[in-house]
Amino acid sequence: MTKSEISQAIDSLCSKVAAELPEDVPVAIIGIRTRGEILARRILERLNNELPGREINFGILDITFYRDDLSRRTGVPLVKSTEIEFDIDDVWVLLVDDVLHTGRSIRAALDELHDFGRPGIVRLAVLVDRGGREMPICADYTGVKFTDIPDNERIQVRLQEKDGQEGAYIVKKKRDS
Repeated sequence: MTKSEISQAIDSLCSKVAAELPEDVPVAIIGIRTRGEILARRILERLNNELPGREINFGILDITFYRDDLSRRTGVPLVKSTEIEFDIDDVWVLLVDDVLHTGRSIRAALDELHDFGRPGIVRLAVLVDRGGREMPICADYTGVKFTDIPDNERIQVRLQEKDGQEGAYIVKKKRDS
């Protein structure tokens, strides 16, 4: 995906979310570190422009310790803080990540999210859905779907704020990822 295609995908996500955003309950957008956080900030900014005056809380999840493959990974994991500084009980939560593949990262995010309270509803938005689920998890809002990516390849999203460039690429998987 090019920078322009990423922008269009985010615009599409925002339009879909805005159309379904409830008016009578608190709303929060929570991004999964690192690129999900960046995408969540972009979605929040666009929704704030589209829906001025609407209060939307923002949070960040670091799912490192909730991953089911933590013991299989080599090296020391880089752990950052989770930042949810508001009550999530009965809140309409939009969980945001860059790529949905097996569903395991989303399962980890849901586990952590529920340690903070009981949201009224959780919706999932992803920039790229590449298929290949290992868990019964699906995105409510998807920017782009790819279904023909071989198992030995993965989608790598690059975002300006983190990577200094913008795009989504198909790359060969490393052995331990």
